[in-house]
Order: sequence, then structure tokens, then C-alpha cells
Amino acid sequence: MRRDVFQAIADPTRREIINLVAFNPLNLNAIADKFDISRPAISQQIKILAECGLISIKKQGRERYCEASLQQLNEVSNWIEKYRQLWEEKFNKLDDLLNNMQNQPNKP
Repeated sequence: MRRDVFQAIADPTRREIINLVAFNPLNLNAIADKFDISRPAISQQIKILAECGLISIKKQGRERYCEASLQQLNEVSNWIEKYRQLWEEKFNKLDDLLNNMQNQPNKP
């Protein structure tokens, strides 16, 4: 099954894992210790993130470390940007309308 970055960030546990490893790599046990779910469940979430290209797993001795590879989030950012611009335009028009209404003299 091909997974994409949107599937990866759809799950709150996966988003939290991304947050945890965004600034420093962590080993699998350190990540699992942060959650109240089983280690196999965390391993499954990490596997999905790796399949989506959001983290890479590097072996150092006997430990496996997860590192963030956040370039894939550019796809999400680009998709969101279109909608941000649309809503920004709509809010600007609403601001203009409200300002015009406030500047008009009150009619009895």
C-alpha cells in the first residue's frame, strides 16, 4: 500500500512522534516511553512515518534512532497555501465591508 504524507499527519500519535523527533533524533524506546500505548503500536506508527518519508531510521550500534525528514511536509504546506490565500481574500473583503458600514452615517 502506498502511503502519503497526508495519511501520516492524519493521526495525532504520528503528529506527536514527528514533534518529538523534529529537533533531535530519539531511539525507539525513548519515543515509546512518551506514550501510553504499546511499543508494537508505536513501532507501527513509526513504520508508517518512515514509509511516508517523514522520518528516517538510522542504526547506531544496537539502537535504532528516528530522525525527522520534514521536506515531505512541503506538499502539505503547498496544498494549504491555496486555501489560506482564498480565506485571506474573503476576510479582507469582509473587513472592507465592515469598515464601509462603520464609516457610513447612521440613517434613522
